[in-house]
Amino acid sequence: MTAVAGVARAALTRAARAGDMAPIARPVRVATAARFVRVATVARLVRVATVARLVRVATVAAAAVLLASCAANGGSGGTADGPGGDTTGATPGGTATTAAPRSDATTRPPDGPPGAVPRRGEVKEIQATGSLPPVISSIPTKRKVVFLTIDDGWEQDPGFVQQVRDRRIPITAFAMRDAVEAKGPPDPAGGPGQFVGAGKWGYFRSLRDAHVPIENHTLTHPNLRLLGYDAQRREICGSSTIIRRQLGTRPTLFRPPFGNYNTDTLRAAKDCGLKSVLLWTATVQPGGKIAYQVPDKRLRPGDILLLHFRPNLARDFRVLVDKIKRRGFELGNLQAYLDATTTAR
Repeated sequence: MTAVAGVARAALTRAARAGDMAPIARPVRVATAARFVRVATVARLVRVATVARLVRVATVAAAAVLLASCAANGGSGGTADGPGGDTTGATPGGTATTAAPRSDATTRPPDGPPGAVPRRGEVKEIQATGSLPPVISSIPTKRKVVFLTIDDGWEQDPGFVQQVRDRRIPITAFAMRDAVEAKGPPDPAGGPGQFVGAGKWGYFRSLRDAHVPIENHTLTHPNLRLLGYDAQRREICGSSTIIRRQLGTRPTLFRPPFGNYNTDTLRAAKDCGLKSVLLWTATVQPGGKIAYQVPDKRLRPGDILLLHFRPNLARDFRVLVDKIKRRGFELGNLQAYLDATTTAR
């Protein structure tokens, strides 16, 4: 700034000598030039300070956002069941709490049907009954895998659908029209229900959307051994027709009520487009207890378990699934294993 003032004074002196200004005006103009220089310098310093202050504010804000994000995601830890664990512990006869699923897009479950699928060469052939559909009560495998199936449709507990969807549990449902539509008295086993016919076919559409195959269990749940071929065919074909109309898919599997069937049943099932008749090796009772139908009273590889849409289904189902996993068994995709038995033939 001193150099600038000197240059200004020299210029004013030359101008005065040339007679361009009066001597009295020289110091005023020199002072004015110096003042302009000081003002410009101060303005420059203010701008620099302002920019520095904005940078500091932005840095502090970014650090606050980062810390908040880490706190929301729980840091690098997780629950006792591992990152994204879904239960806080279930005991037989008790109720487990379910942790809320994370909304982060990276935690979304994969698409497609859930459950273990067979390895190459794992499954043995299932012998067909001539040209009639095979009757299957277990899957011929040595792998520790079992299959869950559920019948009727009386108690339409929304908590059951949520478990199947959120925990990606493979299950196959065998729907009976009168139960789904709540026609007549419900199955009394397990006590009074809370959700009998609550959603009707809409409930089964929710199951379908959770990758649950909906299969055939007749219209009215009769003892088929007491019916002739024509009556059996009406029960079986009628069930397939209504499932196709309500859910958009036609069943390929049939479960006879009470497990009762005869040759006419197999003939009618074939004529109605069904590929296999499914029985079971164990039933699941209230409280998630397994009632075995084999002498050793234990789970075996390839077992098919039978449940019903009964009261307290969500609670009992949670107990059952946790029990099966504690015993070292996987839950298998039934259709994938049945397809493998066909390939093995």
